[in-house]
Formats: sequence, C-alpha cells, structure tokens
Amino acid sequence: MSALKTRMYKTSDLNSCRDLWIELTEHHRQIYNSSGIGGDNPGLFFDRHLEKVGAERIWVVEDEGQVIGMAALVLNDDEVEIEPFVVRSEWRGKGIGQKLMETLVSEVRRLGVRYICVRPVARNREAADFFFKSGFDILGHIQMLMDLSSDGVGKWEEGPTLFNRSFRV
Repeated sequence: MSALKTRMYKTSDLNSCRDLWIELTEHHRQIYNSSGIGGDNPGLFFDRHLEKVGAERIWVVEDEGQVIGMAALVLNDDEVEIEPFVVRSEWRGKGIGQKLMETLVSEVRRLGVRYICVRPVARNREAADFFFKSGFDILGHIQMLMDLSSDGVGKWEEGPTLFNRSFRV
C-alpha cells in the first residue's frame, strides 16, 4: 500500500464514484439475493445523491490516483448521516475505512454537529461490525418493516433479538 490520500470529491471522480456505488449495490443484491435492488443502472443513483448532498460533502480515498473508497455526509439539522460509505472490496480490512471515518468525524466536529448516524442495511453484518468498532454504539432509531409481497416468503433470514423479540433481516 503506497501513500493513501483522503480528499474531497472532484468532478473527475464521477465514474469512479459511480463504480463504487454499483459495487455497494451489488453487495446488497448478493446479501439479499435480489437482482432488482438499485434498478437497471444503479450508478446513476450516485448522480442523484451527488445532486442532493453536493460535492463539498463527499470524500474519497485514493491510492496512486485510483479512487478506492468514498463517503458522503447528509446534513439534517442536529445530526449528520453518513451515506454512502464504501471501500472497494479488495481494499477492505486494510485501514482504508478507518482513515475515511476519521476524516468524516473530524469534518462533523468542525461543523459543530452533535450526532453522526449510519444506517447500514440489516443484513450487512460487516458494515454493522465496522461501524460499531468505529464508535457507533448508540441505537437512535429502529426501522421495522412488514413485507406484504407474495414473494416475501422464504427470503428473510433469522436476525437479531431486541427487547426480547426475534426479528428477521
């Protein structure tokens, strides 16, 4: 690993960030066994996100000019949400995510915001573990779903127990 650099998003990062968004979408498709997640062209969702949050709220990690990680901050009054947070699969476990997280936390402190939240999908155990180890150990909200589709039978897995209730993910 050479000199990693964490920096703000530049217009020239567009395709690399789209690719990272696609990789994250593909990971969600795999863990949920659903090819429909993200639609036919999931990379375009990055474009929408960029429009929503602004380039000044997106950071990337690069290695020798190659973008290998990306994260964005979505400001909401007294809290900031990190969305997305993704590191290329071949770079995971090498400290890239932690380097990116340190940059984000520093920026949120600079902004004077009290809370940072993350909302990993329930089946993304790797992400939940990473965020927990990064200091996200407070539950703020719980999102609960009811699947009304006829194809929902058998697609949900056993999940965590919370408040003496067993949930599926």
